[in-house]
Amino acid sequence: MFNNELMADVHFIVGPPGASKKVPAHKYVLAVGSSVFYAMFYGDLAEVKSEIHIPDVEPAAFLILLKYMYSDEIDLEADTVLATLYAAKKYIVPALAKACVNFLETSLEAKNACVLLSQSRLFEEPELTQRCWEVIDAQAEMALKSEGFCEIDQQTLEIIVTREALNTKEVVVFEAVLNWAEAECKRQGLPVTPRNKRNVLGKALYLVRIPTMTLEEFANGAAQSDILTLEETHNIFLWYTAANKPKLEFPLTKRKGLVPQRCHRFQSSAYRSNQWRYRGRCDSIQFAVDKRIFIAGLGLYGSSCGKAEYSVKIELKRLGVVLAQNLTKFTSDGSSNTFSVWFEHPVQTVLMGLEYKEDKYLSSSSMHDAFHFDCFPILLCTLRDFSILLQNSTAVWNVMLLTYLLHQAIK
Repeated sequence: MFNNELMADVHFIVGPPGASKKVPAHKYVLAVGSSVFYAMFYGDLAEVKSEIHIPDVEPAAFLILLKYMYSDEIDLEADTVLATLYAAKKYIVPALAKACVNFLETSLEAKNACVLLSQSRLFEEPELTQRCWEVIDAQAEMALKSEGFCEIDQQTLEIIVTREALNTKEVVVFEAVLNWAEAECKRQGLPVTPRNKRNVLGKALYLVRIPTMTLEEFANGAAQSDILTLEETHNIFLWYTAANKPKLEFPLTKRKGLVPQRCHRFQSSAYRSNQWRYRGRCDSIQFAVDKRIFIAGLGLYGSSCGKAEYSVKIELKRLGVVLAQNLTKFTSDGSSNTFSVWFEHPVQTVLMGLEYKEDKYLSSSSMHDAFHFDCFPILLCTLRDFSILLQNSTAVWNVMLLTYLLHQAIK
């Protein structure tokens, strides 16, 4: 009976004028599945018209809503899931709304996190909001540079720019704000000029912590952007260099970001006895987690025979697919300390049951047969009810995991 004229006793004209679609339905079926439809058809102010106009819902989303109410089947797609969530919220169909939120959580990544944050606030979905913050905090640079960031509303912009836990440089925040201002000028049909960008930003400009940039970053970026007044630019330069610093309207304290946490594979180890000779093989560990985390890099041990420089290639793999890699160098001082090697951007993992594999390739430029010590995972996180399962591979255990765990995001 879904989307069928047979015995239909009501029709909906769904969508805006010029893009609407006529949808047949049955009052009894809809009233059983939604209290809103019940009030619409059988309440004290019941509709008596045979056609009901719904201009604020997309036709595709409305059909998904009706299909669920007729058959309990949920067919969600990325292009229509937000519109479907809106329809489910409007007509109070909580099971469908929950399915939409779950779908959005599984597809959440840096490039859409800001848009979904805006929508989750609109739909009052705190769990989705929290997940968005986890991604935005850990992968702040990618999130702020995404096209989706330029699509958010001004209130969401201000909330993001205020965020204490953003794990990125302030110059990235400033550039993102300018990109948003340019997009907003175009949305409002305004010429893209420094004056107009400043006007559309409003107080959001004064939420950027410009004084926490380095002097070089400010001089080569914000100072030449034309978005600041001459007086503001002059005062900020004085704030950097003068003993008697002027008062500024911008926040002066640096963002806290996310604190690195090390996930230790062993409670203790014998520094001088647990050694083996490196022979150019690949070292790796496998791990699984019971919370979504962000892998930031690896902690590596080095030589036990004095100072040595290493070339290192690190990779994060899942099912043989490389998710992230970095080729760099680090210098070992001969101590038992670990040396952090970071990916360019933190990588989000999935839940326990899907294993990841970290592969490390080392070559010493100053010691052909350097000794190495065992290593352990490192976390960048706030630890709350978190478990990580580590397994040895067939290769040498010389790897330590550096991770952002955002189960409990920093406010």
